Amino acid sequence: MVKKLKRKDFLHAQKIPTRWQDNDVYHHVNNIVYYSFFDTVINKYLIDFGGLDFKNGPVIGLAVETHCEFYKPIQFPQIIDSCLRVARLGNSSVKYEIGLFIEEENECAAFGHFVHVFVKRPGNKPTPIPNQLRNCMSKLVNNK
Repeated sequence: MVKKLKRKDFLHAQKIPTRWQDNDVYHHVNNIVYYSFFDTVINKYLIDFGGLDFKNGPVIGLAVETHCEFYKPIQFPQIIDSCLRVARLGNSSVKYEIGLFIEEENECAAFGHFVHVFVKRPGNKPTPIPNQLRNCMSKLVNNK
């Protein structure tokens, strides 16, 4: 069962503070913000460890699929540990899995996935994932 995922099931983590504006009228972080957490941990990892140049690089990853399961509400001012692993690494696409954990808690508050297809600019035609990006992603491949 996905809900039983623990921090140790992921190979990279990044702290992300919630913001006052993230809370909705129900006094918890709105569901759309979870996707921002996903996007943040993925792209920060690719920039820091894979050399992704999203502004000027000839190859970028475009989101083609996202999914999130919500288990426990997150609220401002909690700090989130956004944990990342790679479920599938293809020729031009990658499926990331992300677990969101409230700081100092070990049970997953939300779990989701995000699929990028790498494309060559201009034209946005699928292209093989560049070696530097592939190498950093391969370090996160989930072998379980």
